[in-house]
Amino acid sequence: MKSIAFWIVLAAFCTGCARDCTPQVRDGWIRLDPARTPMMAGFGRIENHCPTPITILSASSSAFADTSLHETRIVAGMSRMRDVSELRLGPDDAAVLKPGGLHLMLMQPRVPLKAGSKVAVEFELADGRKLLGEFEVRKLAL
Repeated sequence: MKSIAFWIVLAAFCTGCARDCTPQVRDGWIRLDPARTPMMAGFGRIENHCPTPITILSASSSAFADTSLHETRIVAGMSRMRDVSELRLGPDDAAVLKPGGLHLMLMQPRVPLKAGSKVAVEFELADGRKLLGEFEVRKLAL
């Protein structure tokens, strides 16, 4: 009888752990365009070390008029960019946002950004939670 109670308590505890687990954004950065175009890109890593999968539905930032997830792919020898409507990450999975691949598209900065500035980006998860990431503005390496 004691072992059944132990397993019930353990199961309840583990369920709470999964609910409290939060994915993380790491190494976030935004490429600063010296030409000051109204379009920038954000990169980094989104990690889900939780025991349950997550789905990112959207991204937003008060620093930009429009923020979205995009992916660049080579199709028939041409570079094509497409909107990513949702990004699924399984347990212990990660998404790498990098130049030439999955990235944040950041349109029309609301204030001038300079190297070293920090920008908050909020990701909306399908379960209603929000994931906050910090992205550092960096000069474009030549």
